[in-house]
Amino acid sequence: MMLYRFAHKTGSYGVSIVEEDGNQVLVQVEQVIKHPKQGDLHNPTSTENVFFHERKALSQFEKRYASRSQLRTFNVEPITYIASLQQALSDLEQKLNAQNTLHAQMSLENLQRLKEDYSLQYKQNFE
Repeated sequence: MMLYRFAHKTGSYGVSIVEEDGNQVLVQVEQVIKHPKQGDLHNPTSTENVFFHERKALSQFEKRYASRSQLRTFNVEPITYIASLQQALSDLEQKLNAQNTLHAQMSLENLQRLKEDYSLQYKQNFE
């Protein structure tokens, strides 16, 4: 199976092509490369007077339409979806733990809740 890198909102995923129709391709999520950032995308580090969004990663096998130009070379180690989600969460948490900001603290709280959701969804504990 050929994998491609696909960016969606602030996350990045390893995807496979399920169907092609001209320039439109239907892709399926196989792994998470980068977990989406938390908070308000339009005011990336703001915590006041914004809706602080909880942003989930696209689910395993979730399908999305994309244009061919949105697909990039897959340049990371292919691993299982669960392992990749754990790695992406850990990477984001490390970055946030290094920042001493309210935004980082609120993002970490979101990730804690998301890990509980993911644990129920995938029947596996996330650290």
